[in-house]
Amino acid sequence: MRTCRFCGSDGMHEILDLGHQPPSNSFLEKEDLNKQEITYPLKVFVCDTCWLVQIPELKSTREIFNADYIYYSSDSPANVSHAKEYCSMILDRFPHIKNVLEIGSNDGYMLQWFKKAGRNVTGIDPARGPAEIAWRKGIPTYEAFFSHGWSTNDPKKYDLICGINVLNHQGDINDFVSGLANALAPHGIITFEFPHLMNTVQGCQFDTIYHEHLNYYSLYALDSIFTRHGLCIFDLDELPEHGGSLRIYARKGLMPPSDKCKKIMGWEIDYGIATLCYYKDFGRNVAIARNDIQRSIFSIFGAGKTVVAYGAAAKASVLMNTCGFDKENILYVADKSPHKVGRYLPGSHIPVKGPEIIQLTKPDYVLITAWNLQKEIMEQLAYIKGWGGKFIIPLPELKII
Repeated sequence: MRTCRFCGSDGMHEILDLGHQPPSNSFLEKEDLNKQEITYPLKVFVCDTCWLVQIPELKSTREIFNADYIYYSSDSPANVSHAKEYCSMILDRFPHIKNVLEIGSNDGYMLQWFKKAGRNVTGIDPARGPAEIAWRKGIPTYEAFFSHGWSTNDPKKYDLICGINVLNHQGDINDFVSGLANALAPHGIITFEFPHLMNTVQGCQFDTIYHEHLNYYSLYALDSIFTRHGLCIFDLDELPEHGGSLRIYARKGLMPPSDKCKKIMGWEIDYGIATLCYYKDFGRNVAIARNDIQRSIFSIFGAGKTVVAYGAAAKASVLMNTCGFDKENILYVADKSPHKVGRYLPGSHIPVKGPEIIQLTKPDYVLITAWNLQKEIMEQLAYIKGWGGKFIIPLPELKII
């Protein structure tokens, strides 16, 4: 029987089944293509007690975020720009910040800005390659998982603890949040950014669901988690990243929630985030979105036109595997990351190539799998219009431009 990883309830209800898939960042080398890939069920559940949406931890995060993990945040100019803007904003708002801890700090793409601003920085990330790059930038980075135990062994207390898209990865969310409270200085601030569950459900954003993302948060559920461990979410920002994200601000003790917190919490409750009715059509709506994408790509392929993809992020793997695409109908996926070029997407075995290949092959259509960055990508690839090329935006609403 499944139990909720936060409250321990056995009232777990399946709301989406995306079949069996390999971990979305398990890119393959050429010699791996003839080997049997290990796949895991990708099913989403909601707890009817605390309303945390979650998937079972079928592959340990310690197996996924290992020394071979090849996601490097600095490969995306948008990531680096976002981090720089965040640093400037947070130091303007909370000038008392001196000691900064980033969880999931990767290659130092964010902490480099705090270091340049004269703050004391510490990173923690389990992936060896990115951590080594951060050290070369002069950013002290622990190659480890953050936990209550880690925070107990660290003598420092931090004025700012932050992270982007790391709350989703926590198999033991109680241990993680209790560690935050333990590591935070008395007047310290915590911020985390994460895709907002409401946007995921209402936009049928099934490609943001993968084995590395164990939890999917509403403010309603996350507020309960933080409150249990003596932390208060007192403010938030709504962000466009990843199809619509929230950035929460938390601290120790009690503090009245901001008007923005009240607005989002009210919106969630009004829509029924704490009722099973809210989730009952999620699977059906995802199936409709998937079928629309499939019909579009297969009809283009059937008409003898060529389709390639842009963006070899985790969501590309989920999109391809959920829709049943392979290298026969998606010739390749272009990506700027030198750590991914020359490899193959897991499951679909679509090759990853450098973006310069697009000008050489002149495809009829470019499927933007990193649709959350569609404006930036379409500006970069505007030259495809020169040969009549078009863009396909798969989600949250299928568009051909």
